[in-house]
Amino acid sequence: MDSIVYLDHAATSWPKPPEVLEAMRVSMEEAAANPGRGSHAMAVKASRVLYGTRRALAALFGVKNPNDIVLTSNTTEALNLAIKGYLREGDHVIATMIEHNSVRRPLEYLKRTRGVQVDYVAVNEKGELRLQEVESAFRSNTKLIVCSHSSNLLGSIVPLEELGALAKKKGAVLLVDAAQSAGVLDIHVEDMNIGMLAFPGHKGLLGPQGTGGLYLSPDIDLEPLLHGGTGSQSEALEHPTIRPDRYEAGTPNTVGFAGLQAGVHKVQELTPKQIYQHEWELTQVLMEGLLALPSIRILGPGQGEARTGIVAFVSDTYSASEIAFRLDREYRIAVRSGYHCTPLAHMAAGTDRMGAVRTSVGITTRPEEISLMLQAMADIHG
Repeated sequence: MDSIVYLDHAATSWPKPPEVLEAMRVSMEEAAANPGRGSHAMAVKASRVLYGTRRALAALFGVKNPNDIVLTSNTTEALNLAIKGYLREGDHVIATMIEHNSVRRPLEYLKRTRGVQVDYVAVNEKGELRLQEVESAFRSNTKLIVCSHSSNLLGSIVPLEELGALAKKKGAVLLVDAAQSAGVLDIHVEDMNIGMLAFPGHKGLLGPQGTGGLYLSPDIDLEPLLHGGTGSQSEALEHPTIRPDRYEAGTPNTVGFAGLQAGVHKVQELTPKQIYQHEWELTQVLMEGLLALPSIRILGPGQGEARTGIVAFVSDTYSASEIAFRLDREYRIAVRSGYHCTPLAHMAAGTDRMGAVRTSVGITTRPEEISLMLQAMADIHG
């Protein structure tokens, strides 16, 4: 496995830090009981694992009360909880053309079933958003702005502070999809006026798959996505109203959240600033090398501009799927081709009929791996 050049961190980070693996092993051996479902020592220890994870996440995102963080299985669950739990019939939502299907599909479902109105604000081909266009999309019934902090195709970064200030001025809530930014870009929910923040545990936070979360402002109440056992108020007919139990029915992935807690601590140790700088420098080398090849067009912000660790490109010579297949089979380089669950972003980039090859770096990516990727691309286009 060591010979694999892994450039698919936008899908999930790999390899995980040793601290994450060790935390999961200890949790499985010593805290494997059901948290909140008993008063015996092991159950209490499992509960402490979950609370420790909330505390670590709260410190990272500037959250005052750790119980305002709902632990979920992934960003998709968090976004569904936020969107379906908050919007009512006749509400209006502003989203953007860089949204992932985890935002777009719940919104389209609510358009069909609840009459929710949705506008997708255009971005330019680099994925850049103009605040004036967002402001002009407001209506009297606008309740929510939903935006991806960073495009999972273009790597472009949305100005969250300005969007948060606009939402506050207009009396709307800002919901942020931090799938590509949590752990890589500094996020402070209060300073940025973020009402809800959905994030994965398995990408920039370096934890295992099957983990994620939703920060929920204390001023916001959602209808739960799931109803059932919570370990609290078991005698009551209705679902609990206290946080976080109200939004966490069923047995949680305790061992996974133990790993996530260790991943968050690793991010705090390295700092998002240093992680971003490492990834940005690698993207600049990758972009320079790709642009030296004939027929290659890189999507998203140009060289020297801000972007997360994503570099997607198209070739006039080969299809995206052929390039990705050859990189994997001939060079053991893992990338992703296709539409990346974001068709509107492909429309903005002009790649909606062809898809793209997406490379994405992480904190574990080494400069020599970028060199191997560029050499492979030169061989393929030779």
